[in-house]
Amino acid sequence: MAKFWCSLCIITMLLQLSRLAISRREQVSTPPLPVLPLPTFSQLKWQQRELIMFIHFGVNTFTDSEWGTGKENPSIFNPAGLDANQWVTVASEAGISLMILTAKHHDGFCLWPSKYTDHSVISSPWKNGHGDVVQEFVSAVKAHSGIDAGLYLSPWDRHDRRYGNDLQYNEYYLAQLQELLNRYGSVQEIWFDGAKGKNQKNMSYYFTDWFAMTKELQSSINIFSDAGPDVRWVGDEQGFAGNTSWSTINSNLLSIGNASIIDYLNTGDPKGTNWLPPECDVSIRKGWFWHKTESPKKLSKLLEIYYNSVGRNCVMLLNVPPNSTGLISEIDVHRLKEFRTAIDRIFSKNLAEKCLIKASSQRGGKGGGFGPENALDSDHLWTYWAPRNEGNKQEHWIEIRAPSGELRFNVIRIQEAIGLGQRIIRHKIYVDSKKLVEGTTVGYKRLHRLKEVHGRVVRIIIKESRGLPLISSIGLHFDPYYKSNKQ
Repeated sequence: MAKFWCSLCIITMLLQLSRLAISRREQVSTPPLPVLPLPTFSQLKWQQRELIMFIHFGVNTFTDSEWGTGKENPSIFNPAGLDANQWVTVASEAGISLMILTAKHHDGFCLWPSKYTDHSVISSPWKNGHGDVVQEFVSAVKAHSGIDAGLYLSPWDRHDRRYGNDLQYNEYYLAQLQELLNRYGSVQEIWFDGAKGKNQKNMSYYFTDWFAMTKELQSSINIFSDAGPDVRWVGDEQGFAGNTSWSTINSNLLSIGNASIIDYLNTGDPKGTNWLPPECDVSIRKGWFWHKTESPKKLSKLLEIYYNSVGRNCVMLLNVPPNSTGLISEIDVHRLKEFRTAIDRIFSKNLAEKCLIKASSQRGGKGGGFGPENALDSDHLWTYWAPRNEGNKQEHWIEIRAPSGELRFNVIRIQEAIGLGQRIIRHKIYVDSKKLVEGTTVGYKRLHRLKEVHGRVVRIIIKESRGLPLISSIGLHFDPYYKSNKQ
């Protein structure tokens, strides 16, 4: 009998401990609900790239042109020293993880031996007509870990006689699209350019068919166009996003090649029902193709573009055109190295990491997993500060305080946990109770570049947001390259 009561006591204690453990687990705070729409896995990966590269190369490289006529003789295409491995090495050293090659530009000349046209490398003297630039490009990319391939296939074709006949040309375009996506392995982004000159043949592109075929052949690919469906054009070719920059937009209001939607593309829409983040395309030179008389932009200009693209919730697509030999020119290589060195120097040190951090509140209270300290860890996406849900209260704040002395900085970085949606509508930043910034959106990354600041306390106030604001990362940095006119 004693053994029975002993066993019963043990069982009772175990049941009580089990209930206690369950109740404690039930008390652990769960993440807040997402605010729709949300990015796909491929869109998140794309956003984290931040800086990617365009490679404009073709017959225009040999004619000193930007838009070819379509009447160029393929015999002019002969890049005797072409080395795609050099392109990829240059990209890798610049910290770039995705390269997009113009497989066919508006002139219609194809950089691969398409079986649907002779207006390609087949008819050129390069490698006696047996060359394939696209193959050399993707092979070089595959040989370098950490870099992916993308392709550009121009819808506007100034050479092919089928252009202007809707059925025939769309069949031709889809056939070439299938060649590229079936023959050359994994492609992470494909570009459908909406550009078309004035007074050209009327042409209806079957974009719905193109997009469906693209996703059928490569399901993880991101499709770029004025209207997405995965990545949208930012609306200019200067590399500048809007001061307000939403990844959300209403795709039913978009159409490819429509100049009237440029402002809408530039800012996005807080009420948008589609996650369609903007990409900022810009060239390292004045032109998109290589021209002997051009030189690369100054480092200060490239940094300005970086702050206004990556620093405004976008990905920066920087074009670096190979020359007529088939190599990226040394002057461009040097400028890219300077650019990467500058970015690393500015952002490798976060002055906030050694500071004290507190917030207006935190979800689940202390130890709930959503404290402000999450904004100082190395995960800039899935760990974050979340304030407590206090009904209709809109204003929340997070504060960085120097443990001693003053902080010296001129860049403030804020990042949202966009995996749960883009939320922040308005924010302000105070340093030692003095307002320095009055901003709008944040998104994946917002960079505020200021005149040099000396202060002890930096407070970021979220004035308005869609749901609770979720801050995944905060940084205070010093940019030694910036010379503010206000200083």
